[in-house]
Amino acid sequence: MNSRIKTKIFLFFALSRLCANAADPGSSQLQPDALQIESVSVQGKPLKWHAGGSLNLGSLAENILFHFGPPSNVVPSAVRVRFKMEGFDRDWRDGEGEMFVALRFCDEEGERVSQQFFSVRGESTGWNGTLESSMLTHRRETIVVPERSKRLEIIISSAGPPATVGIYAVEDLMVWKLTAHGQEQVLVSAPFAEKSHDGDVEQLSPDWLRDGISPRMAKIVELGKAPKTKALAIVDDNLSGHAEWDYRKGAWPRVSPGDNLVVEWNELYSVGLGEVWQEARYDRLPPGDYKFRVRECGVLGEPSGSETALAIHVPRPLWEQPLCWTLLAAVVIAGATGGVRYAAWQRLRRTMSRLDQQRALEEERLRIARDIHDDLGARVTQISLLSALAQSDQGYSDQARAQFGRISRMSRDLVSALYETVWAVSPENDNLEAVANYLCQRVNEFCAQAQLRCRLDVAELPRSIEVSSQTRHNICMAVKEAVHNVIKHANASQITLRVAYSENGLAISIEDDGNGSEPDEHNGREGNGWPNMKRRMEDIGGSCVLESCRGKGTTVRMRVKIEPSMKNGRIDCSQERACVPAEFNSPSL
Repeated sequence: MNSRIKTKIFLFFALSRLCANAADPGSSQLQPDALQIESVSVQGKPLKWHAGGSLNLGSLAENILFHFGPPSNVVPSAVRVRFKMEGFDRDWRDGEGEMFVALRFCDEEGERVSQQFFSVRGESTGWNGTLESSMLTHRRETIVVPERSKRLEIIISSAGPPATVGIYAVEDLMVWKLTAHGQEQVLVSAPFAEKSHDGDVEQLSPDWLRDGISPRMAKIVELGKAPKTKALAIVDDNLSGHAEWDYRKGAWPRVSPGDNLVVEWNELYSVGLGEVWQEARYDRLPPGDYKFRVRECGVLGEPSGSETALAIHVPRPLWEQPLCWTLLAAVVIAGATGGVRYAAWQRLRRTMSRLDQQRALEEERLRIARDIHDDLGARVTQISLLSALAQSDQGYSDQARAQFGRISRMSRDLVSALYETVWAVSPENDNLEAVANYLCQRVNEFCAQAQLRCRLDVAELPRSIEVSSQTRHNICMAVKEAVHNVIKHANASQITLRVAYSENGLAISIEDDGNGSEPDEHNGREGNGWPNMKRRMEDIGGSCVLESCRGKGTTVRMRVKIEPSMKNGRIDCSQERACVPAEFNSPSL
């Protein structure tokens, strides 16, 4: 029975205390768990987390919004809620609470024409938590009186957002007007400029009055240490009300449109929001570990002990992680290797295709050369033999035998031309050794026909270096033209052919001991074939230089660049790259 009575008494006192707290919001205190972080969103997307765990915001942590405040079953009280992102914010931050000094301009009837606010938020630079240790900040504003203004009203107010709490102290608020002559006319003196009758105590000017929903929060405070100064202050501890210091309407100073007013005062403040749902926004957080803390504080910002926190993790982006760079390097190396292998494979395919085409072309050239040699050559040889037999037959007239002789000579010339064609077409002769042998053979034949001495100075040439049929043809025709010019015009007794090969290319010279000529005579002599030789050598990227001196003979020097290249493991010069030298200066081959 006694235990039941004790239980009823305990419940009665608990219910009474709860009712008392509900009736007097100012007396309710938050419990240690009376703050909570309700939601977190990143770029508008809400995130979920487990109690006691860490919230991962992702590597692109931008436009981050925290929503926090008291639980719905806790009665709000006039205490401030401050927040801080530990590891990012240097100081605690407050909600968007606001107090201000306002200047309102009215017409002659007292109707408001315009107003201007000078707001304060957060904490002033010199605020240290108490009125005694905090430093005042000086403020000076210049205003031009708007049109239709006749009177000036001055207000110090906490009528910002309804949940604004904190303290705003204003010292020595004064207003004066700058005249056209540069003089200062005081319109509003400092609130505590007057002294008491004994001259020791500063008294508040009777022109300043308390106002607002809760005038009790408009107070006179003492600032600093001895000697202390007095200031007008708003100490707002009410979530639904505000207080003001108003300059008495009957004492409103007169102003005129266009007047230049100067408002000057000293201030200190600590302003935030009370215990209501608030938001904290961060544009971006760099990678790292943080702790978002929400703290309950007193009206002046002093901690009360109630706090909640949430661990935050922002991972490094994928491209900033060492493993990513390792994988990226592996991918790049693999891609580069694959690219090189693919390029090599494509190059090999093109090379094989070119070799197949070249092989087919060589086979066709070889077939044509054999057909010319075996078919046309045999027929022309038969014509030459028959005409020679007819020429020796005495049964024909002298005129007929002379014609058969001409046919026989023309047939021999045609056989020689066919031989030259077969030699030029046959792919078996696409090498330097074959070129040199052919030049020696032809020059020797020409000299024998012209009854000239022939001297051959030919170095040993590599057979492995290939020469295209076009290059061979032009070289041979140019040499033939040079020898014919010697036979026709030089009146020489000897022709010397020199052939050599080096890194600079193939060098050929045809020298004679004939009459020679002056250098300026060659430009006007088109009949000697000199332009033809020069053009043939230039067509294959070579050069041709003629050196002659009257009475000392003539030398024709030819040079063509032939660079060996690798084909199927051997040197290939089927595609020469030629450069034309300015002149042929080698005195000896």
